[in-house]
Amino acid sequence: MDRTILHCDCNGFYASVECILRPELQQIPMAVCGDPKERHGIILAKNEKAKRYGIQTAETVWQAKRKCPELTLVAPHREAYAAYSEKVNAIYERYTDLVEPFGIDESWLDVTGSRALFGQGKEIADTLRQVVRQELGLTISVGVSFNKIFAKLGSDYKKPDATTVIGRADVEKVVYPLPAKALLFVGRNAADTLEKLGIRTIGDLAHSSRARLAMHLGKAGEMLYDYANGRDESPVQSIYAQREIKSVGNGRTFRRNLTTQADIRVAVYALCDTVAARMRRCGVECTTLQVQIRDPQFRTISRQRPLPAPTHLAREMAEAALQIIADGWKNRGPIRMLTITGQQLVPADTAARQLSLFDTGEDERRHEKQEKIEHTMDAIRTRYGRYAIHHGSMLRNDLGLHTHPIPPVDE
Repeated sequence: MDRTILHCDCNGFYASVECILRPELQQIPMAVCGDPKERHGIILAKNEKAKRYGIQTAETVWQAKRKCPELTLVAPHREAYAAYSEKVNAIYERYTDLVEPFGIDESWLDVTGSRALFGQGKEIADTLRQVVRQELGLTISVGVSFNKIFAKLGSDYKKPDATTVIGRADVEKVVYPLPAKALLFVGRNAADTLEKLGIRTIGDLAHSSRARLAMHLGKAGEMLYDYANGRDESPVQSIYAQREIKSVGNGRTFRRNLTTQADIRVAVYALCDTVAARMRRCGVECTTLQVQIRDPQFRTISRQRPLPAPTHLAREMAEAALQIIADGWKNRGPIRMLTITGQQLVPADTAARQLSLFDTGEDERRHEKQEKIEHTMDAIRTRYGRYAIHHGSMLRNDLGLHTHPIPPVDE
């Protein structure tokens, strides 16, 4: 017997929450965006009135304003979004304990065992839409299918406030005509590769050669072939299951471009400081470091490298990141954005440091000393706040990396 999987997606989540906080925003075209002064001028979400002007998520503020000059821009309130996300998931948990969040505004639900109590998948989906709308003032779109991948396609198929059922008999009519990039995990690079292979729809992907896809996309090609053919048995995690942390990262668009080695060094240390502190809080260390770099023309490269030993120390991560940038960004010009991510995580209490036969012990002593320093910094920040202590290179920087909750007044 097939499972019954739902994918619930909050419609225009950030914008919807802002309209709850400020009801007058419901009557006008509005969008949530980063601060243009900080060069975060990207549309994060928009309400239905703004959507009618063709405004799209991820486009720049100036593009959106050109489409709709009277567009009202609102800064994000992330704590409120997190609170509403918890409320939405709490409603889902009334109907099943198999609820797996996928980002702040989406969740998968396995309601196979709930059908005897609450009805079939479509009935449960319609009930959830009604309850969320009545209790929270939010709308959700729900996909109902026999696996997670097609349920996700269903929630994207019709918006807002809609239920779409994709049974096995619906695959050829509903799924196959969709563009290949609509399938989960088909990113820009994979979509470009599929386009070059003449694969434009999910149907094309389903009827292509698994071996050919593997030749061009590796294991990802085999996975996408299986997904297109409805082969996905991945379970929906229980709310009681411990969520596995797969990576810890932080990215920043800077107030001005990074143009010198000194700029890059300040930025790298600031990012590594926050990433390392998060890893220490989670009790993990990374064995691989990834650096993503974006230039002012929004061209992006990503490079990663295994580390000599697992670490959750900012200094060791920064040294590795600076080397990755030195090797991968030679003579490429200014940097607009950096993202640093610790990957291949291992528990800190089981991470072993590989010592060389010729090691005199100096590296290990240096590591232990740095670990004491950074744990002391954690303790100071816990007691006195996140701005109580920071890397000295960040003092009076003009990159938007604040060392105080209120930026200093010009003297």
